[in-house]
Amino acid sequence: MSKEYRTEVLVIGAGIAGGIAALQLANAGVEVILARHGSSENATATYYAQGGIIYKGENDSPQLLAEDIMQAGAGHSYPPAVHKIASEGPTLVEKILIEKLGIEFDRQADGKFSLVREGGHRIARIIHVRDSTGKSIQKKINQLINNHANITLLDNHTAIDILTPAHHSLNRLAVYEPNRCVGAYLFNQKTQQVVKVLAKKTVLATGGLGQIFKRTTNPPAARGDGIAMAHRAGARIVNMEFIQFHPTIFYHEYKPTFLISEAVRGAGARLVDANGKPFMQNFAPAWKDLAPRDLVACSMHKQMLQDDMSHVYLDMKSYIPAERIKSEFPFIYQKCLEFGVDPTIDLIPVVPAAHYACGGILVDENGKTSVENLYAVGEVACTGVHGANRLASTSLPEGVVWAHSAAQHILKSISKAIFHHAESIRDWEDIGEFDPDPALINQDMSSIRNIMWNYVGLVRTTHRLQRARRDLRNLENEIERFYRVSKLSDELIGLRNAVRTAIIVADAAWINRRSMGCHYRE
Repeated sequence: MSKEYRTEVLVIGAGIAGGIAALQLANAGVEVILARHGSSENATATYYAQGGIIYKGENDSPQLLAEDIMQAGAGHSYPPAVHKIASEGPTLVEKILIEKLGIEFDRQADGKFSLVREGGHRIARIIHVRDSTGKSIQKKINQLINNHANITLLDNHTAIDILTPAHHSLNRLAVYEPNRCVGAYLFNQKTQQVVKVLAKKTVLATGGLGQIFKRTTNPPAARGDGIAMAHRAGARIVNMEFIQFHPTIFYHEYKPTFLISEAVRGAGARLVDANGKPFMQNFAPAWKDLAPRDLVACSMHKQMLQDDMSHVYLDMKSYIPAERIKSEFPFIYQKCLEFGVDPTIDLIPVVPAAHYACGGILVDENGKTSVENLYAVGEVACTGVHGANRLASTSLPEGVVWAHSAAQHILKSISKAIFHHAESIRDWEDIGEFDPDPALINQDMSSIRNIMWNYVGLVRTTHRLQRARRDLRNLENEIERFYRVSKLSDELIGLRNAVRTAIIVADAAWINRRSMGCHYRE
């Protein structure tokens, strides 16, 4: 029999969106269970966010910000969502991150915030904590959730599936009822046992899906778990073809590497070819190196094909003084040195990599999904803000805004919500006979990543997508058989979710025959 918990609200994921949602609910006296895939702050994508977060620039306005978001989104952004983040974002950043969490963003000598301009922004409006903004936010969130009386932490727990009566009730007549969420099955990585959590409301904040690609900026747990679970539960999922590739990832053929913030180009650095010659003016004369990310990534791809190179270079040394590189970008400077590159004297090899899913589980202005009592916030959700391509530094404020809205909506409705009858939801049945073979898991994950990178990557064609959909479906059949006969593990759960998410992305890319934003079809 699986262990059982009951809580008013279950939050799955503890990055900026999940963490803030949990804190706001707990501060209001609501009982929260917060399930984290790991136990340390570096398990979330928030931790790795370098550049910063949108605030308010000189002579800025919600209208100006909204226009920049819409333009970056290639005209596919949802206007009400864009206006919501443009009008509420800076205010909530101030109230929640600056005043309540006490994040000490960098300031100038006169005490004003140090503002940076990034790609797609017409003015400087990004505030930051050197080049480790997300790390500073995540560390503060962890301090607060780790010690909150109303938050029960379930560390090292992997979400298996969302509980819905239609799928998990012992009463088969429940299939005729409206689709609703009553909690989730969680896998305890330490004890290898499954936990059944019953909740009045559930908030998915599981992050992204970059690990389904060969090259990514995302942490190991970003396998699309939330997308796959929501899909199996019947939630509406949209815009999954729009996978943003960050232009500047440190290139190394074999070792896992790291993101180089767009703020570096905002400070003056240029993308150059092997001869040190800038090239972005050839592809985006008006924006040059500060063009929206989809345009920069595609331009880099074309330059690499033209030069028959596996990467291009980022030139900091010619445009940013050495002392400024060391003081303003200490993380990037130190990481480059670890790979034998000194940004003050060397060109930095860079290549695009899968960075952000602009689509996801469709939610409304309150983070509500199409499944009753299920909310989604952060990268796993699609609010409509990003459209076909995300504007730089909009992900963190989106997480703040929709976490706040979801928490406020839950607070207004939680008193009327009821627990589903625990005895009517079946306990987890462990039917696995064998320990999952890690060689099979690693090979299958490698296959998924290579298929997605080569066929559903930066540039897509009809024949590549046909091959991807066929290969992924065959692979999913094998993985499902493997899943049914094997004992559970975090890696096996992630593999199953990764292949399902990859198919969702490939299918969306196949259906949309029109190139737009970060979906580029030849």
